Amino acid sequence: MAQPKKKMSRARTHRRRAQWKLAVPGLIRCPQCHELTLPHRVCPACGYYGAKEVVKVEKAE
Repeated sequence: MAQPKKKMSRARTHRRRAQWKLAVPGLIRCPQCHELTLPHRVCPACGYYGAKEVVKVEKAE
């Protein structure tokens, strides 16, 4: 198996590892209830996906 010829410097290692960061999820507004939801998912607040009601959501009173 191949082995590295030279030791990789700390700066090079840190520069490579600096690219590992978390991304903020892209949130959209639900067209029915205007809650923030993930795209292409059923809205957990109202149960709608696009213009159709997919899941019946019980309202907490």
